[in-house]
Amino acid sequence: MTSYKLFVLPGDGIGPEVMAEVEKILAWLSEAGVVRFEVEKGLVGGAAYDAHGMAISEADMDRAKAADAVLFGAVGGPKWDHVPYDVRPEAGLLRLRKELELFANLRPAICYPALADASSLKRELVEGLDLMIVRELTGGVYFGEPKEIIDLGNGQKRGIDTQVYDTYEIERIGRVAFDLARKRRNKVTSSEKRNVMKSGVLWHEVISALHTREYPDVTLEHQLADALGMQLVRRPKQFDVIVTDNLFGDMLSDVASMLTGSLGMLPSASLGEKNPRTETRKALYEPVHGSAPDIAGKGIANPIAMIGSLGMALRYSFNLGDLADRVEQAIAGVLAKGIRTGDIAGDATESVSTAQMGDAILAELQAALA
Repeated sequence: MTSYKLFVLPGDGIGPEVMAEVEKILAWLSEAGVVRFEVEKGLVGGAAYDAHGMAISEADMDRAKAADAVLFGAVGGPKWDHVPYDVRPEAGLLRLRKELELFANLRPAICYPALADASSLKRELVEGLDLMIVRELTGGVYFGEPKEIIDLGNGQKRGIDTQVYDTYEIERIGRVAFDLARKRRNKVTSSEKRNVMKSGVLWHEVISALHTREYPDVTLEHQLADALGMQLVRRPKQFDVIVTDNLFGDMLSDVASMLTGSLGMLPSASLGEKNPRTETRKALYEPVHGSAPDIAGKGIANPIAMIGSLGMALRYSFNLGDLADRVEQAIAGVLAKGIRTGDIAGDATESVSTAQMGDAILAELQAALA
């Protein structure tokens, strides 16, 4: 049986709590002989700062680079609000993305039928929703230079962030989106702000040319990012695959998350270039919800996004699409039975703990694979 190397970074806040539920599933899959995982665990974020004085140690970076995939929980919290900027908890995640060259962030927004009423929109607008946001992850305003605050004197300062994209960066994220669309409903919506940003003008030109040259069979439309945000809350099921830059992808994917009922429902995948020799790619999988320090340690966090991130790892890193389907079906099955953590409980009088939700999903998966 093939053995896969997973590097697990639980991180801070609710990260360790939701990761524990994934570790239960990994252990059972290995013990049952379904698929074998070699799991190593490291520190990232505030936990790494407390132990090593940095957001991720050199040894753990080496482990991440050697792994077939990285599972990441969450980083940050008030405890580390005043640490130096370059070693802040979030720097660990940014370093992983940069050094593993994880340029493509995939954020699905799926509304399970049992949760349609938990969305902030009417049931008829979100029931059956299944869209994918493809966010460019290693360029744009988060990484562009210069990035600084200048003292102008006389009590005045100037903050500078630089939005920069080269043609190849736009082309490679565009290919990810078009390739995904071919396996879905064959439609891509490209989003930027070409009406006020030169980088948006280039983005529009490059995506259009790539479409004409390599993907004429895929339907392509363009929408300005602000208009797309409006359409996400007006008629979200019109979208299939949305491709956009780092900044707009960050914001639009959070908007999309609320269509599903809770941030606790959204997994994500960050992918690098495919190795032409091995057909594999570096990858990191994480929930979208963050560290949620206000509920950390209470045992009430929703582990579904973290478990869904494992499902994405099975699909995109290990080519185990059938098993990924079973994980997603197990989540849907538990929700259909009315089992809820507090964030998706709605009007229900009872909710389950993090561990109880994880146990229920594992039991559903075990029954499906029996």
